[in-house]
Amino acid sequence: MELKTILYSESQGIATITLNRPEKRNAISYELIDDLLAGLERASKSAALVVVLTGAGQAFCSGMDLENRKQLTGRTHEQNLQDSVTMAQLFRSIHDFAKPTIAAVNGPAIAGGTGLSTLCDFTLAVPEAKFGYTEVRIGFMPALVSSYLIANVGEKRARDLLLTGRIFSAQEALQLGLVNEIVEPDRLMPRARELAAQLMEHSPSSLRATKALIAGFTREQLDRQLHEATRANAAIRQTADFREGISAFLEKRKPKWKG
Repeated sequence: MELKTILYSESQGIATITLNRPEKRNAISYELIDDLLAGLERASKSAALVVVLTGAGQAFCSGMDLENRKQLTGRTHEQNLQDSVTMAQLFRSIHDFAKPTIAAVNGPAIAGGTGLSTLCDFTLAVPEAKFGYTEVRIGFMPALVSSYLIANVGEKRARDLLLTGRIFSAQEALQLGLVNEIVEPDRLMPRARELAAQLMEHSPSSLRATKALIAGFTREQLDRQLHEATRANAAIRQTADFREGISAFLEKRKPKWKG
């Protein structure tokens, strides 16, 4: 399968997946989701022992693609539900991936980009990186990522981040536990490789078993939460406020909410 929106490479036991839409700040498109799922599948079947996820250019991932946003308001409930199921599959694929994963966040990681970056086992970020669950700003909701976020930072902090939709710094992400290390830009990929090398000193079977054990602790709860989240994600796309939020964003104006 030809991968058009990501770059995939393997070297010294490391599979590197690079979001490769720098002209779009690596925004999430339907094609990128498919390519990323395919890249993860390729890595799972490869001899690589660790996966590194990063972005090309100045951003890690800026969230949903502008062209895709234009299409959202015209999709049926069934299409919206399928979109939500596919995105949930992507998040779950990263969260439950059998091999250790490292996100090397080279710039802003916004909305869905925050999800991609923080669902990896380890998250390294440059000092200039920015994060934010900004969905409420456009009449949407951060449904799919909310379960993972609550598990990571607790409900009170999750409410702050999800309800305000505010942008927060790499330093705050570090304090919240969403980032493991802050690394200067010229050291980001070398540090990711150093961490990968450290992980590869251990038994691959032990790492897989440990990851499977951890994932198993919350599997039933996560299954139930993601089922509810996909339905909520699809439902809110049918509201007037969602259509207004998308229109206002595209027209670069302040939305007029109807509630």
